[in-house]
Amino acid sequence: MKGPVHGYWCECWTKDLTEERPPALRASFDAYSAPQADRWVAVALRTISPALDPDASQEAWNWLYNGRIQTRRALLRSEPCTVSVTQNTIRITWTIRPVLFAPLAHRQGIELPVCAHDFTPMATD
Repeated sequence: MKGPVHGYWCECWTKDLTEERPPALRASFDAYSAPQADRWVAVALRTISPALDPDASQEAWNWLYNGRIQTRRALLRSEPCTVSVTQNTIRITWTIRPVLFAPLAHRQGIELPVCAHDFTPMATD
């Protein structure tokens, strides 16, 4: 990566609607295209839908069949998107935001400092 690259930052949050605590981040994903971003949400929804109650499952499948195309169009216009389902008292929310990924230095082809070889992995039991 030579310069900033357009992409999408995706997150999955859960919120217990009966508690005052803030939402909890459960997963995140860096996508490099709109299809990759909405596919991340689609795979998650398809995976969990059998375990959801009928109302939440219907919410999931409504987005998969009807809402997904609007999500993709919004992403292609560089607009953030949110997809949510509510299972009993838990709201699960996926967010997708357009971002610029900055290139980071990598270590390929770079000689490590001498001290890097002084460390050995810890033994695991």
